[in-house]
Amino acid sequence: MRPSWIEVDLEAIEHNVGRITEGIAPAEFCAVVKADAYGHGDVPVAEAAIAGGASWLAVALVEEGVRLREAEIDVPILVLSEPTIRDVHLVVEHGLIPTVYRIDFVEHLAAAAERAGAQPYPVHLKLDTGMHRVGAAPVDAFVVARRIHGDDRLTLQGIFTHFSVAEKDPDYTRRQNTALVRFVDALRSEGIDPKIVHAANTAAALELPESRHDLCRIGLGMYGLRPAPDCGSDIDLRPALRVLSHVGYARRVPAQARPSYGRIREIESSSVVATVPIGYADGVARSLSGSGTVLINGQRHRFAGQITMDMVIIDVGQDDVSVGDEVVFIGRQGDDEIAVEEWADLLGTINYEVVCDFSARLPRRYLRGEAK
Repeated sequence: MRPSWIEVDLEAIEHNVGRITEGIAPAEFCAVVKADAYGHGDVPVAEAAIAGGASWLAVALVEEGVRLREAEIDVPILVLSEPTIRDVHLVVEHGLIPTVYRIDFVEHLAAAAERAGAQPYPVHLKLDTGMHRVGAAPVDAFVVARRIHGDDRLTLQGIFTHFSVAEKDPDYTRRQNTALVRFVDALRSEGIDPKIVHAANTAAALELPESRHDLCRIGLGMYGLRPAPDCGSDIDLRPALRVLSHVGYARRVPAQARPSYGRIREIESSSVVATVPIGYADGVARSLSGSGTVLINGQRHRFAGQITMDMVIIDVGQDDVSVGDEVVFIGRQGDDEIAVEEWADLLGTINYEVVCDFSARLPRRYLRGEAK
């Protein structure tokens, strides 16, 4: 087997959930495990999150929810956007809680719940308060809410919205939150009383207490990452992911050699270069070639040339490096650490994208306690 992998510290997941749960109480913790738990592995992370105090899970796709149910996870699972009508039967069969915002879907769901004898079936109505991606505008949301309320086959369990800039614009986020509160108040004045109101993502949950309501949907923070550098700085979060490989080959090359495709970088003096069996097909972005570093034996070393699909070449200079030595791409080794945010800065992106980009070619190994 190729010696490249991802380590996921499940104890760190539990720790992060526990610390955030304490901070957001009495709101409940909904663990967002969509996109294979942000590349960490959905089933193991979901189980660790529940052990840490999460009482809900959230996914983006029906098939992600089905996978959790097939792993015998039985807590409420919210599908964060409205499923397709063809998936209505899967939603009901597996007891998933769908997001709704269109009358057509609501009607098909009610019929599926009736056929399955699963009445009244819970739904969460998504209100668009300014994200403008999915969700019903307030005037349309009233129509959907009244339709659900008038159907004995359904129950409007929840109302929620999605913040678009909670990590950097608290004023806009407060306006979104106020729009949600006013909408819920108007519904309740009509006798429509959703039991669960939710809005906060990690950034809002940590920085905007009035947005916590009954439930907080926590993704990034659960993995030990922050939406912005100072977000929730008073809460101890531990990164749960390390990306590792081993030196597969090492040799000395002469000065002025230009290793790898494109011959983009000249080796200034005779140096040892180490070949490592991991590449951009695994999620080590090709654009890191000119700026990224790795840790070997506790020391930082630059890429010697272009990152390729399956391999990278590292310039280790005059250091003593042997076949089999551990190579850390993300994570701690010795006294140094390459953080996800370091890659994000180099790539001009966000930490979310970095962790989601690691492919299934890298096996996930699950640990208890700090990775060594």
